Amino acid sequence: MDTKKIFIHPSAEVSDRAKISEGTKIWNQAQIREDVEIGENCIISKDVYIDKGVKIGNRCKIQNGISIYHGVEIEDDVFLGPHMVFTNDLYPRAYNDEWIVTPTRIKKGASIGANATIVCGNEVGRYAMVAAGAVVTKDVPDYALVVGNPARIIGYVCECGRKMEQIEEDVYKCNTCNTTKVIK
Repeated sequence: MDTKKIFIHPSAEVSDRAKISEGTKIWNQAQIREDVEIGENCIISKDVYIDKGVKIGNRCKIQNGISIYHGVEIEDDVFLGPHMVFTNDLYPRAYNDEWIVTPTRIKKGASIGANATIVCGNEVGRYAMVAAGAVVTKDVPDYALVVGNPARIIGYVCECGRKMEQIEEDVYKCNTCNTTKVIK
């Protein structure tokens, strides 16, 4: 790891077996375990825990107080809001030594709001947006905007993050950037 082109706060604990790419900043009290891969130009905020073997893409912003457990994969350009939660075990017991990691995937450009929960085994689609406090219990389609517990679709968002207006069946338009998308 070439530490000249990354920033690691003195209070952060980063395994020498982690691969941290150029331009990434790791802030106060973060812990990065062995065999983690973090892409270029990411921000790992205060009190973040990244478990062994986790892969994080480029240009991700991971806000304060998040634990990213083994089995979670995060693609490029993902935003994780403060204190959102991942799980990785569908049948947790303190006394179970033979638990099974259930994978979770967050796809390119997705945003997850503060205090949201992503139950393991689910995928959050490309550029999807999970509202603050939502509980994701099933896959979220590309561009979907989901809210509530359990999370449900209330519309679709543009890559710029704004809610799109449905103009025809399966056709949505962003009035902010004038993008039109076909979403099925």
